[in-house]
Amino acid sequence: MDIVYEHGRATAAEIAVALPDPPSYSAVRTLLRILETKGHLRHETDGLRYVYSPTVPRDQASRSALRNLVRTFFDGSATQAVAALLDQAKLSEEELERLAGLIDEARKEGR
Repeated sequence: MDIVYEHGRATAAEIAVALPDPPSYSAVRTLLRILETKGHLRHETDGLRYVYSPTVPRDQASRSALRNLVRTFFDGSATQAVAALLDQAKLSEEELERLAGLIDEARKEGR
């Protein structure tokens, strides 16, 4: 999906070339078919090639994935998810200030 988002649209061959340690071409095609079946990709035909493009914008897909991750691994708790991230990350003072600002903004907006 990252490669398709980066390029906007891509063929299986283009995706295979862009992968750092690519599986077989057949495996790439299978994964694309699965992603299309799940509604993440669509394709159009260009001669004999299928050209894949995402069905939703990247930011919308990332929000959905994050919601699913929080629901699945953190019992729906954003607090637990953020705590886990903070536990794993080595944040600079600047990053901590940015996070504090985001929390302040959320408080003001009543989120």
